[in-house]
Amino acid sequence: MPGPAYTEKKEMSDTPLPRSAGGSVFSKETLINGRPGRIRCIEIGGQVFEISPGPLTVVRLEDEWFEDVSNPHAVIDALRDTTGFTPDLLTFWQRMPDVEPKYPFALEWEDIAVLPITSYDHWWRNQIKSRTRNLIRKSEKEGLIVKEAEFDDEFVRGMTAIFNESPVRQGRKFWHYGKDVETVKKQFSRFLFREQMIGAYLEGEMIGFMMLCDAGRYGLTGQIISSTRHRDKATNNALIAKAVEISVSRGWDHLIYYFWSDDSLAEFKRRCGFEKVSVPRFYVPLTWKGRAALRLGAHHGWRALIPEAVKAPLKKARRYWYGLQDR
Repeated sequence: MPGPAYTEKKEMSDTPLPRSAGGSVFSKETLINGRPGRIRCIEIGGQVFEISPGPLTVVRLEDEWFEDVSNPHAVIDALRDTTGFTPDLLTFWQRMPDVEPKYPFALEWEDIAVLPITSYDHWWRNQIKSRTRNLIRKSEKEGLIVKEAEFDDEFVRGMTAIFNESPVRQGRKFWHYGKDVETVKKQFSRFLFREQMIGAYLEGEMIGFMMLCDAGRYGLTGQIISSTRHRDKATNNALIAKAVEISVSRGWDHLIYYFWSDDSLAEFKRRCGFEKVSVPRFYVPLTWKGRAALRLGAHHGWRALIPEAVKAPLKKARRYWYGLQDR
């Protein structure tokens, strides 16, 4: 069930922001591609919006997976009134399960991976295939134990060991390879107030883990990763099974595994019961540059303009190159 924080934000949605709600631009520390960096932000009505770098200035809610824009119309007014700063484009979406468009702005549909939650038994019997059930049973027979865990020094050491197994994962350079225990502890302790650790253990050794996030109205799979030395243990399948069990106990109606994509990861999501769900993302141009970019389809950046016929061989070449480095 939604917690008090979500209820409060829902009540705020009809409340206009004061004229002074638009704050000044500031910078804050974050992780960019797994490395420490800084981003520009602006606070409006008590919510922090991230400002993207580049020729097109795009503003979006920093924690958009975890909260909704309280009052889009008031945010637009505040951005237009902010002295010395007017972004080119504001973008925001409607979070699950609110998928019917509510606002009169330009929109596109964004695909995310969603697992509807009713009960663990329903998931086990009806939402996954027999192959996935057999993999989870096999992992249990081989001694894999999956349980809720604490983010303590032992857990962080297990994370670090898994991170440092290989510099390449899923055909690309792995962001967290080469980090030491203290770095991992510092970087992954920022959001413990909304995360539940899940560990997968084989003979006492942690060979996989998940950081399951509480997004108020649904659960969200954070970091999920397992040891390459134990590929045959179906560790990630077992972690998803535990996440479903926890989701049921928390009363979440949905478990979300971020975006949907046409790759091997999407196939894993499908086998674990996740479905493709389209949610509306809105775009509000605030300058002539924003209007032009939206009209030309350039608001997604230059990578989005590359034809799929060109992207596929480039991705294949990248996987091959990183595969050579991993040998």
